[in-house]
Amino acid sequence: MEQTSQKVDMDHVRLSEDGRYVVILDQSKLPNLAEYLTLETAEDIYEAIFHLRVRGAPAIGICAGYGMYCLAQTIDTDSFDAFYQKLREYGEYLNSSRPTAVNLSWAINRMEQTAYKHKKLPVKEIVKLLGEECRKIHQEDIAMCKKISQYGLSLIKDGDGILTHCNAGPLATSRYGTALGPLILGKEQGMNFHVFADETRPLLQGARLTSYELDKAGIDVTLICDNMASMVMKNGWVQACFVGCDRVAANGDTANKIGTSGVAILAKYYNIPFYVLGPTSTIDMNCPTGEQIKIEERNPDEIKKMFYKQPMAPESVKCFNPAFDVTDHTLIAGIVTEKGICRAPYEESLAALFGEEKEDD
Repeated sequence: MEQTSQKVDMDHVRLSEDGRYVVILDQSKLPNLAEYLTLETAEDIYEAIFHLRVRGAPAIGICAGYGMYCLAQTIDTDSFDAFYQKLREYGEYLNSSRPTAVNLSWAINRMEQTAYKHKKLPVKEIVKLLGEECRKIHQEDIAMCKKISQYGLSLIKDGDGILTHCNAGPLATSRYGTALGPLILGKEQGMNFHVFADETRPLLQGARLTSYELDKAGIDVTLICDNMASMVMKNGWVQACFVGCDRVAANGDTANKIGTSGVAILAKYYNIPFYVLGPTSTIDMNCPTGEQIKIEERNPDEIKKMFYKQPMAPESVKCFNPAFDVTDHTLIAGIVTEKGICRAPYEESLAALFGEEKEDD
């Protein structure tokens, strides 16, 4: 895994110039160091996803798509069956790195289906088609983020206060981002917002990434600890909550970074609309409710040791460290996608998105 330092003025997940490797901005080093990693092996890609060097559901999907293409180039066989078996082994391995984000499995499946659909072609031609497909995944995400940003911007007005949790900006997606996209787009159009960014413990994505992105975009941002959200809401400083998502169930239940559910409960109490923003690729219509969403549990050291010079709890103390929680659909005022804003009942409005998609095919 090669490391280089560059300016943060390019796509944060992309192919290397020769198209053989995946290049990512190492989000775990931000905001103090902008370091790019070149991922050369399946183990490199797995490690980068697992250790949150690349994170955010759409960005993980883009990384997986590029990763599958790069790995496909290393499979030395002219037999489709042997090629496809090895490609699926790579896919299964990468998919095990983070179970909650549906974009990971979505992108892997899309790449595998592309290969299978063209199984009668020579393997070299299939690899070229995989290269085209992974680039499509990225370009589609760029377009989706722009549309999500436009729909999201229609929900707020100039001067509003917005509270967000975790990170769903350009780092986690493409260009504009999802939850931060409306704010960045609005700023470009001359609008001003005041954003309260939850610190987002235990990995501090709100502090390290969201406040970093908003500050770079020239947006007025105030960093708060997670347990301060109630106070800023009570003070009347928040007119809407915008968050991203890693998986949306068919009934509208939404998995996002741990702490999101608490923000939604507070927003409901203070009569503040709580919006979830994400591409349709994060909607899992095969998952009936949030009860079926597998929640990743992470290393206890992220609570006790990470970011501290010395451990902040005795070694013998147990930790419960889920990476995500599920926000009940009854707490969500709207789910903003590139196809429009879905409202309750979500079983109907989410299904309609895919009904329209089938009609367009």
